[in-house]
Amino acid sequence: QELRPKSLDIKQEELGDMVEKEMASTSEAIEDAVRRIEEMMSQARNESSGVKLEVNERILNSCTDLMKAIRLLVLTSTNLQKEIVESGRGAATTQEFYAKNSRWTEGLISASKAVGWGATQLVESADRVVLHTGKYEELIVCSHEIAASTAQLVAASKVKAEKSSRNLLRLQECSRNVNEMAANVVASTKSGQEQIEEKDTMDFSGMSLIKLKKEEMETQVKVLELEKCLEGERMRLGELRKQHYALAGTYDATEDGEVKPAPAPRRGILKKPPLAQKP
Repeated sequence: QELRPKSLDIKQEELGDMVEKEMASTSEAIEDAVRRIEEMMSQARNESSGVKLEVNERILNSCTDLMKAIRLLVLTSTNLQKEIVESGRGAATTQEFYAKNSRWTEGLISASKAVGWGATQLVESADRVVLHTGKYEELIVCSHEIAASTAQLVAASKVKAEKSSRNLLRLQECSRNVNEMAANVVASTKSGQEQIEEKDTMDFSGMSLIKLKKEEMETQVKVLELEKCLEGERMRLGELRKQHYALAGTYDATEDGEVKPAPAPRRGILKKPPLAQKP
């Protein structure tokens, strides 16, 4: 008892309750995320049209599929945890089992929190993207975080599960499905971003004749500046290559900065080539 880490004695009897509360909280967060996405979908249909509506619908549909996959993952993980506790606790209570395996329990709680937090962040990022106040990159990062937290939850559950457990196999299938849905969110986000940016930069339908002429002149100026910059960089590249050849041995640089040819090797050092032998 004296050798046990003191941190394990803090509220150990509450660990079992914490696991159940955390899994329930994660499920509630996912359900709330699904409801918010549905609200965002209806709002997007009322406030946007054309390309923007198409992009928003595609992104939100992929987010909905991801939330459904996460919900199934959490449900399967809960069933697996019950199976682990029932097969491993023996005559002990559920709270005693969690307290005895406190390190594993804390890892399970941490993984569950990460999944719920990732779902919440994904919905908030999607909301900002639909309202045009956020960045598409936020959605991509959130998708990667959800995939990572899913792997953490599966790893934490796998430690105590039997290899032949059906719930473990289902959990691994759910994890692969979550990863696939997260990849779909990333793909739809990237394609939507490219579609929106292309439309915004090439849409001149609302410009007047004077505005078009001004934009044309500004673009010509920018093209000339870029061409001049390109020519300067090409000259710089040529000079860098000359200096590179000089330092490589074709020339030797003196202390004064002047360049002179490399000295010829001494004759004494040169050896005669070997005579060809007759066959």
